[in-house]
Amino acid sequence: MLFRAATADPADIDRALAYPADGPLEALPADRVRAELAAGRLRPEWTWFAEDEDGEILARALWWGREDSERPIALDCLQVRAGVADPVAVAARLLTAGHTAFGNLPGYHASLPRDWRGRPDIAGAVAWRREAAYRAGLTSAIERLRYEWNPAAGTVEPTGRLRFREGTDEEFVEAFARVSAGSLDLHTQTELRSMDATRLAREDLAFYRDCPGERSWWRLAELPDGTLAGLAVPSATPYHPNVGYLGVVPEQRGKGLIDEILAEITRFHAGRGARRITATTDTVNAPMAAAFDRAGYEVTEIRLVLEGPSWV
Repeated sequence: MLFRAATADPADIDRALAYPADGPLEALPADRVRAELAAGRLRPEWTWFAEDEDGEILARALWWGREDSERPIALDCLQVRAGVADPVAVAARLLTAGHTAFGNLPGYHASLPRDWRGRPDIAGAVAWRREAAYRAGLTSAIERLRYEWNPAAGTVEPTGRLRFREGTDEEFVEAFARVSAGSLDLHTQTELRSMDATRLAREDLAFYRDCPGERSWWRLAELPDGTLAGLAVPSATPYHPNVGYLGVVPEQRGKGLIDEILAEITRFHAGRGARRITATTDTVNAPMAAAFDRAGYEVTEIRLVLEGPSWV
């Protein structure tokens, strides 16, 4: 069996587009793949096949990145033909070949309906993908709720409990570091096992600077006397405005201030004409999920994120 990336030959790209969407998990339609290829978010060298000796494609993996990414950021699509006897083995070898070529381990992001565990066909499709990803080095799993806001949900006016202002990078580093203490976010908890809060804060700042949103959108949240309460980082994906990052410092938690900060981000995007605002939070982060619910955001899917250690 041959594991390889697609070439820039239009015929090879057409083969990627013609691959059937076997199985119950939603696959990217051909028109979406073409659009992402044209935008540089999917690329031939990030599109990998498993072929048999006759050249028939038995499996396909599509990795995604931003337009300026040097390496892919996430695995968007993993499929193995229904007739393959051992889909786990084929998929694991395909992912390993891609990881070796990229020199990193992009996470696998699978979009699932909320009731996926109660649907045997979807649960089975998740199970073999998860095992294949594990064999290829993606050994940790996080489930995240994906939320959306639309104008029908409305916005709320500021209450005056907080004031919001621009801040320097160093002020945001301090704010990121302070809100990370006691965070329920699983990624934050994991990162803090291997680095201190200040280093993680600088990485967070760099990450959100690289997102499509503008640095000028960010705000520090303060009490009326100037005491730091948290931060609001409105951001964007290549597709929609989103709630990038928000948090409350430990000593101010439990007072409902998270609602004030989320409302500020929502007002900001809505004021710029947003028709949809997206957001995610871990399923275990019940306080954050409750804040989204109160703000009129609705869950649209569960996103299963499989990750491994970073390669340098």
